[in-house]
Amino acid sequence: MDSSTQTRSRQAWARLQPRDRDWLVGLARGAGPGARVALVGGAVRDALLGSAPLDLDVVVEGTDAGALAAATGLPFLVHPAFGNATVTLPDERRADLVRARRESYPVPGANPVPVFGTLADDLRRRDFGLNALALVVRPDGDVTLLDEVGGLEDLQTRTLRPLHPHSFHEDASRLVRGARLAGRLSLGAHPELLRQVPDALEMAGCTPRLHAELRLLLGEPRPGRAARMLEAWGAGSLLPGGAVERLEALDAGQDSGQSVPEQAYAAALLSTAPDPPALAARLGLGEKPGALLVRALSDAPASPGSSEAILRALLRPDAYPPLTGRDVVALGVPPGPAVGAALAHLATLRRTGRVRSREQERAALEAYLWDSPPLSR
Repeated sequence: MDSSTQTRSRQAWARLQPRDRDWLVGLARGAGPGARVALVGGAVRDALLGSAPLDLDVVVEGTDAGALAAATGLPFLVHPAFGNATVTLPDERRADLVRARRESYPVPGANPVPVFGTLADDLRRRDFGLNALALVVRPDGDVTLLDEVGGLEDLQTRTLRPLHPHSFHEDASRLVRGARLAGRLSLGAHPELLRQVPDALEMAGCTPRLHAELRLLLGEPRPGRAARMLEAWGAGSLLPGGAVERLEALDAGQDSGQSVPEQAYAAALLSTAPDPPALAARLGLGEKPGALLVRALSDAPASPGSSEAILRALLRPDAYPPLTGRDVVALGVPPGPAVGAALAHLATLRRTGRVRSREQERAALEAYLWDSPPLSR
């Protein structure tokens, strides 16, 4: 490792939280002779880019991940199928411990078949070059940056490059994952990525993980940017028509200081689908985004800044706050059933487009009261 790379590895290590560094050194000490412990993937990428990573993914070579997790004394869960473990850290974050492995895809789109391998094997099986970097942690606390596939150069040029010529054919969800990263980190697409986009579109229908990645896209800091990446790469068909523009409109609200929750993005996506419940089921969104969409499209009062108000401004830009029961009483309707009858009359006028503002509602209500004297005082 040259001096420049050594400096960068130490800088990346310094950007980790002190307690995370201590925990990783403890893992290295507990791994035993001949074993290796390495921080990999997004944590290394983000640390090299200057961020303080929160998620920890660890690969262990030459020792059992489950036994190492148990030795930490922290709560853990073992996943026997892959020989992996998840440890719950003291601050309630979860760290994944993975036994170094190779993978093959007997059936494209299905789950890969793992076999134990080396740390280098594990890095080569990953999706993109900048996600295939590792910080090998030694028991004395020293670290070494391991770059098996040229990921450091990709990181320096901010380029998203698939590691294998059939990467998207084997796992089409990598395309959506790449769009999420590109939108979040302002990455450019390598020509190899663009060459493989048709492979991903061909395999999208038989890759269930792709739906999970689309759901994760809605949780990005700016989902509209990630959606626009998919469209720019020729994969806009993975989203309903008009979805990119609506998600970008919500991004613009965030850029201007508005707080837009993930549920609002999910509801905006559903609003563009021919069959919103079916799309919600495919993406595993649950019932809340659909219910939010129904409320946003209704005439029910919405608090300023609420998800309903944000969506209503997006989906119904000509909408206005309708008259309330208090307004109706103030205009002469006595409290009681007559108020409900008057509100129902106004709701019918709104649905049929015969009133388009509060002023028109007020005039319509006055005409209604004139024609219905028993309702007035």
